[in-house]
Amino acid sequence: MKTRIVRIGNSQGVRIPKPLLEEAGLEGPVELRVADGGLVIEALGQPRRGWAQAAADLHERGEDPLLDEADPTAFDESEWVWE
Repeated sequence: MKTRIVRIGNSQGVRIPKPLLEEAGLEGPVELRVADGGLVIEALGQPRRGWAQAAADLHERGEDPLLDEADPTAFDESEWVWE
């Protein structure tokens, strides 16, 4: 599909037809980057999406122990006194 770069205030932009946005699944904030002499528009990912459920699944299977045991220190051997 051909389109033109148009002036939008002090910037320039491209009007993207609604059917293209729907087909690409783009809405809200997007990532814009330069690649191979062009511009790429991508949906913003949510880097930690699903982490809470994955942690819950690990816990349910008993696969979430600490990797290393805590080593005792001098602080563990005496009571703290706040002054």
